[in-house]
Amino acid sequence: MSLSKPVKPTLLADHVYDVLHAAIISGELPAGSRLLIRDVAAQVGTSVMPVREAIRRLEEGGFAHREPHKGAVVKGLTLEELVDVYGVRKILEREAARLGSERITPQDCDRMEAEYGLMRAAIAEGRLEDHLRHDEGLLTILYEASGNSVLVSTIQGLWQQCRAYKTVGIKATFDSTKSNEWLWRYQRDLVAAARAHDPEAAAAASEASLDVAAEEVRQRLADETSLADAAGPF
Repeated sequence: MSLSKPVKPTLLADHVYDVLHAAIISGELPAGSRLLIRDVAAQVGTSVMPVREAIRRLEEGGFAHREPHKGAVVKGLTLEELVDVYGVRKILEREAARLGSERITPQDCDRMEAEYGLMRAAIAEGRLEDHLRHDEGLLTILYEASGNSVLVSTIQGLWQQCRAYKTVGIKATFDSTKSNEWLWRYQRDLVAAARAHDPEAAAAASEASLDVAAEEVRQRLADETSLADAAGPF
């Protein structure tokens, strides 16, 4: 584990939380990683007290939990939980896309188009983190047009829960020779649906995108489990 971001002397617990949280959702701290208080404190340059508080908050948020003889560890999602998260996302994001496409302005459509262009450039250059950032930026513009801030914040919370797993699926596509069309095709369709103020087309594109993304992640996790089982306990 390597946590390279320095922590400022004020609001230490907040900064430690931000560093750990970012490392978890990016996959830098994968599921099962132990959060050893003294080790974390040494790496971020604080005393142990703000680290304890930050870990407590991670546990409250569902990003870490306690295991016997290990202490706090990064919490992962089981395959069943991951499927459930994507199922909820599909319900909420379909509705957000539908509502947003009805109410979005031409200026916000232009912003979506700009995010789409930046996302395509990131895909072409293999920049995973930038792809995710612009993808979520495009979706946020559309969803915020719905006017329902609770809906948007709930969706963004679910994004955080499955960020590491999204990264797994997208990285697998970047690393393989298969088509990466699924990374951009549905976002293109969302932009078109938004410009046309077509709620049904927007909802269909959102649902299709999440179905494909969930299947990519499930397949990747299944492949990794098979490899681990074949390798045996050693």
